[in-house]
Amino acid sequence: MGEALIDLVPVPDEPELYRAQPGGAPANVAAGLARLATPSWFAGALGGDGFARMIEQRLVSAGTELGLCARSELPTTLAVADPGPDGTSYHFHLQDTATFRLPDHSAVVDRFAAVYVGGVAAVVEPAAGAVAATARAGAERSLLVVDPNVREDRTIDPEPSVSRLRELCALAHVVKASDEDLARLWPDTDPDETCRRLAGEGRLVILTRGAKGSTGYAGSAEPVSVPAVPVEVVNTIGAGDAFMAAVLTWLSANGAHRGGVAGLPRDRVEEMLVLASRVAASVVAQTGTEPSLPDDLG
Repeated sequence: MGEALIDLVPVPDEPELYRAQPGGAPANVAAGLARLATPSWFAGALGGDGFARMIEQRLVSAGTELGLCARSELPTTLAVADPGPDGTSYHFHLQDTATFRLPDHSAVVDRFAAVYVGGVAAVVEPAAGAVAATARAGAERSLLVVDPNVREDRTIDPEPSVSRLRELCALAHVVKASDEDLARLWPDTDPDETCRRLAGEGRLVILTRGAKGSTGYAGSAEPVSVPAVPVEVVNTIGAGDAFMAAVLTWLSANGAHRGGVAGLPRDRVEEMLVLASRVAASVVAQTGTEPSLPDDLG
């Protein structure tokens, strides 16, 4: 549940040109799940412009269900990407767009094995209230998965954003976050310490560090780390969302549920992280954000 928007990405070697690319972390995860053969529904909102039709085509072609997607004649949110050596930052055009006109889906969460929330829709009204209400229901009646996906921009008020994302992490059964996310949410605490605290409260927590790999914390057990898969980097946009889609695919395929994720054995956590790292590498090694299963699993 969350935003589907358009990323405007600079074209390499042609700095005056930008490529329009469907994005938004929740939409990327929904499409990624479908690409990995895990049934998914996208609970977002689509506008009435050509960008919305592009997004819809992307989701439909992946196999994502849109029965929970709201419709509006308003335009689509734009995120202008600014890639740099330490990752990609964004500048958002949010005002009066369809992207954040989300309904509350609390009544239907028990139809689904997992509910995923996070990103910009979790902190921008009017979507933020609907996301919070749905997340509370998801925590009670499903497996709530949160990726805070912190975004800093002049259009996003940082103080309530941090508070809302912390509250979602407190509700979650599974938290997947980058080291940058955790440094922004709990700036006075080392990310490893934050993960141990969140996991110790009965969660599965996954920390991603880009090229430095990932670490899984299941309850009070000692964490498990795996290296990133070495690839020639073409693009980093959507890599974290592909990682998240692979984690959800693994949890679904292995019957992990609300009461069991914090008790996963270390070897199973490692198996999950290895798969997710390989799927993320499939995005990093190409243009675009569509993940694929490794050849030996496809």
